[in-house]
Parts: sequence; C-alpha cells; structure tokens
Amino acid sequence: MLRKPEESSHDEHGHGSEVQQVRAAVSTILHDNTDYMAHHNAGYFKTFADKQTPRATVVTCSDSRVQSEVMDKSAVNDLFMVRDIGNQLATAEGSVEYGVRHLHTPLLIFVGHAACGAIKAASTDYSKLEPAIRKELATINIPQGIDPTDGALLNVNNQVESAILKFSGEVEGGHLAILGAFYDFRNDLRQGAGKLIITNLNGETDPGKIRELMKQGQFFKYSFMR
Repeated sequence: MLRKPEESSHDEHGHGSEVQQVRAAVSTILHDNTDYMAHHNAGYFKTFADKQTPRATVVTCSDSRVQSEVMDKSAVNDLFMVRDIGNQLATAEGSVEYGVRHLHTPLLIFVGHAACGAIKAASTDYSKLEPAIRKELATINIPQGIDPTDGALLNVNNQVESAILKFSGEVEGGHLAILGAFYDFRNDLRQGAGKLIITNLNGETDPGKIRELMKQGQFFKYSFMR
C-alpha cells in the first residue's frame, strides 16, 4: 500500500512555517550579533558612543535586497540611512532633513534598484492595496505601464529634483551634493551585476557629463532635469 506523501512544511519560497521562520531568524540575529561583538571591542564603540558623524544621508528602498554593504564596507557612523518604499523624499522628509540640516552631511544620495516592487505597483492599478501602502505609492510619479527599469530611473530623477528644490540653499552654497543612483543586482543596464550606477548629479542626467563633473570634482554644480 502506497503511503500518502507528507505535506511539505515549507512555502513556495523554501521557508518553513511562521514559527520555524521566526525561530530561525531570531537565532541568526542573536548569533550574528554575538559574532559582531566578538570582533569589535569597547574601544571601537567609544569613537561614536556619544555623537554620530555620518558623511552621507542615503535614501534607499525598503527592499530586503538593498543593504548598506553594497556601497559601504563600514557603514556604521558613516551613512545616515533612510528607508522607505520607492526610496522617496516625500514619505521620509523629516528623516532626510535631519540628516542634511542637523547632521550636516555634505552628500545626499537616492538609491533606486532593479526589480523594485514599489515601482511596479505604482505603475499599475494599486487601488485594492491597503490605505497606508496606497498613500506611499501615490507620491511615486511615474507613468502607468512604464518599463520597471525605466520607472526606477525616472523615480530617482524625480527624487533628486525634489531634493534640489527643498535644499537649493545648501546646494547653491556648496554645502550639499545630491546624487541619484541605481543598484543593479540583475544587470539590467549591462554594467555588471551588483553595480551601483550614478545616474544623476544635482540634476545632470547625461552619463558623460556626470563622469566629467565627478572627475573634475564639481559636485556642487547643479542643473534641473531637461
């Protein structure tokens, strides 16, 4: 007599039940923290125990595939990280303003990425999603049906433009550079999987001009999108 196959305890993503997932996640988090402590003595923490001094305010998407280590091997006290769906200024304005005007970071970066769920949702009908999610998608201004990669790039440009308007005084005064970037873990732009591509420098979106401005160190010259 054939035995009835046991039902799998894993979901379509290969994860176990919720209890198993939580147990594994908590175990990993605590283990990794213990390992972190073992490799960083008390002296390491004294350098920033009472004050943070980041060099950049970085606005990324909340997507789990986008993490600080893709752009900074030692992000602690170096990057003031702001995360929301669609790497937006509008839905995290207070946090961004704190980084720029209170922590005085001379660099503000908006990082979009490949296969962004927020971009895909914002370019389709999202009327049946939860109110809080709809509210955050409503400020992503991209055309309906746009290609996801093009949508992500356009969204980054929109965020840079909004930030230039908000922080024009800092940019004009030579105190703030605003960059847009695209983290391409799918190699959609054919520049290498995992590459962080600078796509906007204070409103300049021409790749050749961006390279020249960066080469010359002209990070505080800005132009609005044409």
